[in-house]
Amino acid sequence: MTSKKSVLSASLLLLLVAGCGVVVDRRAEARAETSERMYPPIGQFVEVRGRRVHYVQAGEGPDLVLIHGASGNLRDWTFDFVDRIAHRYRVTVFDRPGLGYTDPDPVYTGALDARAEGPEAQAAFLHEAATQIGIDQAIVLGHSFGGSVAMAWALNHDPAAVVVVSGATQPWPGGLGFMYQLTGTSVGGATVVPLISAFVPRGLVKSAIGSVFAPQKPPEGYEEYVGAGLTLRTRSFRTNAQQVKTLRPHLVRMSQVYGTLDLPVEIVHGTADDVVPIDIHSERLAEQVPGANLVALDGIGHMPQHAATDAVIAAIDRAAERAGLR
Repeated sequence: MTSKKSVLSASLLLLLVAGCGVVVDRRAEARAETSERMYPPIGQFVEVRGRRVHYVQAGEGPDLVLIHGASGNLRDWTFDFVDRIAHRYRVTVFDRPGLGYTDPDPVYTGALDARAEGPEAQAAFLHEAATQIGIDQAIVLGHSFGGSVAMAWALNHDPAAVVVVSGATQPWPGGLGFMYQLTGTSVGGATVVPLISAFVPRGLVKSAIGSVFAPQKPPEGYEEYVGAGLTLRTRSFRTNAQQVKTLRPHLVRMSQVYGTLDLPVEIVHGTADDVVPIDIHSERLAEQVPGANLVALDGIGHMPQHAATDAVIAAIDRAAERAGLR
């Protein structure tokens, strides 16, 4: 028979856990509000299926769509890349679903829901947004996770050309790192993610940015501009982790039909990229897609759009020429 003392102890423990949850949630919300004040939307919004899509558009010329990678937002591209190319292209940069200021699919926003929008769903959603704002026959460029979205766009939505930069386009051997394995689960998403959002030190964020750029360093002012705190918001952090953790099965299916593509595909990848290794992803992609052109950048890491900007712009120009846009 359960004693009154045991019942009281259990009740106190539940109240303590609930109280800790309230503290964590309040701190996470306060940090999210601070990040949103520091890094407000810098573009415009279009509504797709009742969801807001945040985008920046600049320049004139053939349409170029830029898609950012995991743990990011469109500020990665607007730091200086858009300014470098907007004199020759009409550039549109989107926040991917659930990141930056683009709404996630409400079907997947429950704390215990480990599902996520895959690259095909994201490509369809962003393609619909692009169509609404008058974009047609675009060159679609995707970086890192965005590379999978760009390839899904190529498979399903008939762009003029595709450029893949350090793209995650192939099913990789083995698993993900411990953090993604944990935070991408239903339990981790509900318990660990709020703790990270509430308490992760800013110094750790700076270190994480540095590791993504390695062996190069982030350009001066990048860390202050890019708004990493937006990704640390509980919902965005959870969405990002779940998108990455559920990506591989999508790439298994997609990679089986890359050979059916008939459009210009330009690929740029650094040989020193240990985030998305070139031998697993881009070298294989170049073999699968007829006529694909791979440029391997010796000694460059995961961020060629910053570390080897001219090479990425050259790939865009080649794609435009091959597609008859120039």
